[in-house]
Amino acid sequence: MFSSDHVGAVFFDVDGTLVPGTSSSVFLAGFLGHRDALTKAEDDYAAGVLDNRQVCELDAAAWEGVPEDRVSRWLDGLPLVAGITETVAWCRQNGLVPVLATLAWSPVGSYLADRFGFHTFSGPRLESAGGRFTGRVARHFDEYDKRDFALALARELGVAPHSCGAVGDSRSDLPLFASVELSVAFNASAGARAAATVTVDDDDLRGVLPALTRLVTAAR
Repeated sequence: MFSSDHVGAVFFDVDGTLVPGTSSSVFLAGFLGHRDALTKAEDDYAAGVLDNRQVCELDAAAWEGVPEDRVSRWLDGLPLVAGITETVAWCRQNGLVPVLATLAWSPVGSYLADRFGFHTFSGPRLESAGGRFTGRVARHFDEYDKRDFALALARELGVAPHSCGAVGDSRSDLPLFASVELSVAFNASAGARAAATVTVDDDDLRGVLPALTRLVTAAR
């Protein structure tokens, strides 16, 4: 629970940012048997050939019949950048609400929020029935939904966009980057670097902390 004295919020992307060099969906596709097809689809999304809806529908089809409770066991092996625990703790200690703003499936956001203490998370949702996934998408969620989620949550928290930051790496972060005061391109694509306030290349998430300090200093 956050008190009313928080000074801002920081929205962290998952795929390519907290999950380095790949995506949580491609990682999970390794268990589902369609890693190569999904990797190509995600590359096509990054290039603007496919939209997020098309990628999600392709991915969701492979989930048909998978038990919901199996996902967290798979995610225990998800490759993650170093320093997430410490970065979340720093944000809390400095009055910044840490949030996952992501296009990763909601079980991924839920898992990471519970594991590391993020305030909440966004994302598309897989349809399920009787404890198993159906192979359909229950809720689509694209890069503009990510931006709208972040701005709505900022209003709920009582903080303005100029008191917020975003940390991301790719196309899905660009609308949010354009809507907050501080945008950090972390190990990012050329497009994200061009759109960001700050660029950070590091194998530890704590590399973004000097940039996030700007939000704390501006609030004093």
